[in-house]
Amino acid sequence: MTAALIVTEPGLHTTVQDLGRFGYQAMGVPVAGALDPVALRLANSVVGNPQPAAALEFLYTGPTLEVAAASVRIAAAHAQIEFPVVSREAIPSWQSVTLERGDRLRVGAPAGSACGYLAVEGGIDLPPVLGSRSTHCRSNIGGLDGRALAPGDRLPLLQNAAEARGESRLGAPPNMTPPERLRVVLGPQETCFTEEALAALVTGAFRVSKQADRMGLRLDGPRLNHRGGYNIVSDGVVTGAIQVPGSGRPILLLADHQTTGGYPKIATVISADLPAAGRLKPGDSVRFAAVSVEAAEEASRRLDKSIAQQAADLVAAGPAASLDQAALYSENLVSGVVNAVE
Repeated sequence: MTAALIVTEPGLHTTVQDLGRFGYQAMGVPVAGALDPVALRLANSVVGNPQPAAALEFLYTGPTLEVAAASVRIAAAHAQIEFPVVSREAIPSWQSVTLERGDRLRVGAPAGSACGYLAVEGGIDLPPVLGSRSTHCRSNIGGLDGRALAPGDRLPLLQNAAEARGESRLGAPPNMTPPERLRVVLGPQETCFTEEALAALVTGAFRVSKQADRMGLRLDGPRLNHRGGYNIVSDGVVTGAIQVPGSGRPILLLADHQTTGGYPKIATVISADLPAAGRLKPGDSVRFAAVSVEAAEEASRRLDKSIAQQAADLVAAGPAASLDQAALYSENLVSGVVNAVE
């Protein structure tokens, strides 16, 4: 039987994601992909995969899985790997562990992030759709049948056994602390807004509302007033665009955003800060700072260099502690009996 991970509990919203489906927005196909591509790339590096490989992304609560393969090496980002049966210590983020057939694992809730990732050595054996295994649930494409995972699903794996080598971890946990401000490039329709709105964008404080998902985050805070009407001829939008409807409440578009929109876009979050935007949860505070295109490009280069350095600095991780049940059962663990009165 094909090697697989069996889904016992899927978590709130667990999907297969890679770095996204590029080159098809002109045909109305969203990019999708990981909300936090930095975490996905580093988790893949820990298990020895190419950084763009598909992994599991989970939102707010992690899945519970059973190994249906000879062995499998995995690593989590933003969450620790726990074991429902007391046989191993929990494995922290950014460290690999090898499990055997029948083992069950539970992925903890993401720590300090809306999303977490589980990378599997060798990768997930699902057919690419338009060059990507990323799931876009609204259009039912990619991933496992174009949907979030459900109880009883079998997630096929590309290899039946883990490579015979030691475990790895990042040399130092990456700094995933949100920046004080998300950097933006103004536009492309900043002239549609009043001077007061442009000032409020970079001086005001916003908060992520409950209306938040993989498509985007609606922000509460200063009202961003339009100079005239708020309808424009629909044009293309990109991940990170901040569009402002008639309510004046900005919407920060994320991975599953639509390909076109008819609301003016006051600014766009730079690519280097998109992973931090993807980690935001309802109630989180958000502030913005305007930068130039040149500064945005330099920040992107610095981020790529940092990821490459962290991936190159992997170190050996000791084996996970386990309970020797045979030795435990062979010992006399009862030294005496005390009755309920004494």
